[in-house]
Amino acid sequence: MPRVTRGFKARRRRNKVLSLAKGFRGGKRRLFRTATEAVDRALCYAYRDRRVKKREFRALWISRISAAAKQNNVNYSRLINGMSKNSIELDRKVLSNLAIVDPNAFTEVVKASGLAS
Repeated sequence: MPRVTRGFKARRRRNKVLSLAKGFRGGKRRLFRTATEAVDRALCYAYRDRRVKKREFRALWISRISAAAKQNNVNYSRLINGMSKNSIELDRKVLSNLAIVDPNAFTEVVKASGLAS
């Protein structure tokens, strides 16, 4: 009696996993069982790192703002506090970009926040 290969639905499920494993090296790309493990792990990392990416970018923006603020003789926390007191509503991404692209405008923001250098 021949073995049961479970037909079309099983092939479709396996092909879905193997297509997700494209770009992996060796058996992780070719063998269904190892590809399943690798794909599951990769999907977990992808889910986690979509959230980690947001944290890392915020930390990058804060360090850039801090460096630019120090050039204006102000520390980061006083700058953010002064901006909130004077109701200057620029988010950290915009502020970081301003510090890189237009340092003179960043200096004006520092002055407007009541922290003249």
